[in-house]
Amino acid sequence: MKLSESFAMAVRSILSSKMRTFLTMLGIIIGIASVMVIVGLGNGMQNYMEEMFQSMGTNTLTVSLFGRGSNRSAGEEEMYEIVAENSQYLSQVSPTVSIQGAVKIGAETSDYTSVTGVSEDYFHMMGYTVSQGRGLQYIDVEKRLNVCVVGEYVNHTYYDGNAVGQLIRIGSQQYAIVGVMTQESDTLEERTTDDSVFLPYSSAAARLEGGEPTSYLVTLTDERYAAQGKAAVEDALYDIYGSDSAYYVMSMTEILDLMTDMLNVMITILAAIAAISLVVGGIGIMNIMLVSVTERTREIGIRKALGAKERTILLQFVIEAATTSAIGGVIGIAVGYGLSSLATMLVVALLETSMAVTPSADSIAMAFGVSAAIGVLFGYLPAKKAAQLNPIDALRYE
Repeated sequence: MKLSESFAMAVRSILSSKMRTFLTMLGIIIGIASVMVIVGLGNGMQNYMEEMFQSMGTNTLTVSLFGRGSNRSAGEEEMYEIVAENSQYLSQVSPTVSIQGAVKIGAETSDYTSVTGVSEDYFHMMGYTVSQGRGLQYIDVEKRLNVCVVGEYVNHTYYDGNAVGQLIRIGSQQYAIVGVMTQESDTLEERTTDDSVFLPYSSAAARLEGGEPTSYLVTLTDERYAAQGKAAVEDALYDIYGSDSAYYVMSMTEILDLMTDMLNVMITILAAIAAISLVVGGIGIMNIMLVSVTERTREIGIRKALGAKERTILLQFVIEAATTSAIGGVIGIAVGYGLSSLATMLVVALLETSMAVTPSADSIAMAFGVSAAIGVLFGYLPAKKAAQLNPIDALRYE
């Protein structure tokens, strides 16, 4: 018997009992749809994290200094020298000083607006631009001027789009707004980059106890050099402090890789748990095929009496089981796409983020292959039983 004829017979057998076949497929459908949604959620979370880290700069190192060496400590000049001496890995550096305290605009107070002291190079390092007025300049840092650049949320919410030339109070000091940063987020919201104020780091550091910045942002010439750049900074700081407990160098690329690895492990575990339903579906297929063999015992006996070989009958029932499972796989893929779209809408509505649940082509291909393989695997035992039936006993079966 040709393979096409065996497949046609399998389809006719499936269509002869639609409801039973659908219930048999249900475990496969649920399993594949679940795996697709979980993998898609993992892909969406990974893409969202990458976008978040790219907005913060994956080609950056954050250097924190919290100790003093026996002879000297690392300050602004030393950090600029370290970058200059390792120009093959490191590009630019900017001190960063975070200021705590409420931001007051007229009679209004914002508790969430971030205030950061930076250098005149910071905007270029982070890829920010200025839409109104000007950015921070070297003279602002050198003279410790009380000027600042605000985010578009601050400009729009508190100044009706006309912040340049206005005043803003941070703690007890007033600062003149000289520029507005171009909107970075898709929507203007609190606690985003658009809800920020940037001062000259020298002005911000003057408010600190030591009067000097202890945190620096360093950009890499290429994010591929994250490990080399980090090692270069750590070696230079060790030479200064004589101890590796006086500083900490953090690579955004390393953090992203670590979080991605953790996410992949979590998604793999969840997908494996969801895949248990595929095994349940396979058991259902084996069960229904055993019932089918019992119901068609007389048919099998007639076919063997007419000369059908064991391998022909074995192949027939294996193809029938694989077809049942494969059709369930196709339906499961369609259901998985529908659930992924629904999950995307729920995530956007409930979490107010642009994260999309996106099943990968690899996961879809794997899901379909697994569904067909389960049909073959769990269909083999019933098929073997059918092929080994004694034709005389089968013909006598009522």
